[in-house]
Amino acid sequence: MPYTPPLWPVSIKGVALDAHGRVLLLKNEREEWELPGGRLEVGSPDGLQVPDESPEQALEREIAEETGWKIQAASLIDGGTWIYEPIPGRRVLIVTYGCTVLTPDQAPVVSHEHKQVGLFTADEVPALTMPDGYKQSITTWFAQA
Repeated sequence: MPYTPPLWPVSIKGVALDAHGRVLLLKNEREEWELPGGRLEVGSPDGLQVPDESPEQALEREIAEETGWKIQAASLIDGGTWIYEPIPGRRVLIVTYGCTVLTPDQAPVVSHEHKQVGLFTADEVPALTMPDGYKQSITTWFAQA
């Protein structure tokens, strides 16, 4: 029997701050707050879906789709790569970038992918229902910003 390597879903996430220094978060169907972002697009055979050329490009596209914000992916966040198990048996590799928001005064909008959008100060983040990996990434980016 030939060896089939395991495939890991990868989610590229971004820590983006508005003009008031608040972090942008989205509430998902599990009632958890999460960073915006998502998967890299591989493209479609018919060419209608263009593949992402890089994780940074995927993040910039995803945040625009999910919130309307235009961002530029900055650096990978130290400690921002971790494994998350949102439901038993489903593990996802999370890769987190800091972001430069190109539209910091624009109010974010919530897409059909999430239930709510929110902007939170560094002091509010610890009390939120969200994975510790996201909290660590947010804390690290706040310290650098």
